[in-house]
Amino acid sequence: MAFSTRRGPTGSRFFYGLLFVVLAIVGTTVFVLFFEMGKPVVNVEKVSDHIGRKGIINYSVRDTKSGLRSVTVSSSQGEVKKVLHAVTFPRTSSTGAVGPHEDASQVTFDTKTEGFKDGPMTITVEARDFSMWGWFSGNKTVVTKEVKVDTEPPRVELLHNEKYISPGGTGIAIYRLNDQEIVHGVSINGRLNPGFVLDEGNNEVYISYFALPYDAEKIEALAVKAVDKAGNETSVTFSSIFQKVAQKKDSISVSDSFLQEKLPEFQQHYPEMKGDSVAMYLFTNNEVRDRNNAKISELCRTPLPKRMWRGSFSRMAGSSRAGFADHRTYYYQDKAIDNQVHLGMDIASTQRAEVRAANSGQVAFAGYLGIYGNLILVDHGQGIFSLYSHLSQMNVAPGDTVDQKTVIGLTGITGMAGGDHLHFGMLVNGVFVTPKEWWDQHWVDVTIEEPIKDLKNLKP
Repeated sequence: MAFSTRRGPTGSRFFYGLLFVVLAIVGTTVFVLFFEMGKPVVNVEKVSDHIGRKGIINYSVRDTKSGLRSVTVSSSQGEVKKVLHAVTFPRTSSTGAVGPHEDASQVTFDTKTEGFKDGPMTITVEARDFSMWGWFSGNKTVVTKEVKVDTEPPRVELLHNEKYISPGGTGIAIYRLNDQEIVHGVSINGRLNPGFVLDEGNNEVYISYFALPYDAEKIEALAVKAVDKAGNETSVTFSSIFQKVAQKKDSISVSDSFLQEKLPEFQQHYPEMKGDSVAMYLFTNNEVRDRNNAKISELCRTPLPKRMWRGSFSRMAGSSRAGFADHRTYYYQDKAIDNQVHLGMDIASTQRAEVRAANSGQVAFAGYLGIYGNLILVDHGQGIFSLYSHLSQMNVAPGDTVDQKTVIGLTGITGMAGGDHLHFGMLVNGVFVTPKEWWDQHWVDVTIEEPIKDLKNLKP
């Protein structure tokens, strides 16, 4: 008896249908495993639009599927093209993520050594993954950034500089720049005091008011510095004669009645205070003081660019209670418990005496500030600020324009004040300086007005 192996029409259709399904599954699996189409994600970070002699490129690359195959960083300018960084990753398995998911690096290069000239340049970061898509070459992402190569440092011409300065004093420097879009000013002992246009009609000549802190023991470094967008820096050093001042000392007796009167005020604003009355007082006189001075310094970081003041600053009538940079020792029950430095001038008049702005300016702050109590800070432009504290009343708000006729508030006992008085302070770029210089018309004329008059109309 013979048996036939020939399939009927129904069997053939089933066989080929099953074969198609199997091949489709296999093909889909192969495609998913080896031909994924997700491109790497490339981020180019912290690349300035301007690059100087030293170029810095920070990149990060991520591929969450097949993993990274290679990353190449290059730069080109006309016919010049240089590979600055190239990394190829080994295959670590047969399927799935066969390369690392992430890569990040900082690439540095010397533009002149690599043959680039000042002018436009293109930076390119290219990443490929381990996919077989793209004729087995992998998915590719290319990110480009256009930059300008600039290796020429700014030109600085020093026109005038301060000859003498004391701790707690103020000086000026006047200089000419060839580039307006740069960071510049006077650096003294590592602190930069920004420069401002001297005269609106001449945007090439600048002035910088600089301060020497009360506790400076010498001038370690003094120079006009200018840094352009590409990081090129010019430093023109100059010298000012350091004039030492005698240290003044004072003693303050802290009584129980003073603590009972003052501590509730500070507890209201600083509930984190702990311990007995002396511990809370020390917290206020140290931690709160530091916070308050940091806040004042922060407020002085964004001064008005235009000078608003004219002539010497007015002093409120009254007797001097305490001076600038007095080194105070605080006693409780005849025992020394603390040391601080008084960074202003205390002036006592009648109770709730009128306080006028010392010069023209704009109110930068008006509110309660710890040891200073109710405080008003006036921005006079170009880094010059005046401070009025312990006020019982404030008549102005931030943004208000004031002049020497404006009654901005009344004296009082808010904050760390033992009696009704005004604590007056002067600051230059956030550094407390002695008000006596700014009250003195002769000092203002010799130090500031006469050099400005001689130089602000200079032609290039």
